[in-house]
Amino acid sequence: MKEKRDEIIILRLTKTEKNRIYEKMFSMGIRSLSAYIRKMALDGYCLNLDLPQLRRMAYLLQNCSNNLNQYAKAANENGRVYAADMEDLRQRLDELIDIGKQILSKLAEL
Repeated sequence: MKEKRDEIIILRLTKTEKNRIYEKMFSMGIRSLSAYIRKMALDGYCLNLDLPQLRRMAYLLQNCSNNLNQYAKAANENGRVYAADMEDLRQRLDELIDIGKQILSKLAEL
């Protein structure tokens, strides 16, 4: 069961400090001040992992999944699988592997 957050900490800030906190929070893509302050206080940092390769990878995974389902359906219906379809799927999977390697290397730099 999730623990209830019912404790309150009051923090006094100058207007400048408050504005800096909000700027950092929004630059990280976080919209909840409570979540941002809690994360920073407990862990000391927030990471913004906006990797365009990850979006590309998700898109390709979805395409491969759809294509694979279509190939399986066609194979079940007529008992054939076309070499061109398999080559297309193999190329997409190779691109996914390359993108995965790029993402891992960027994460290793952190």
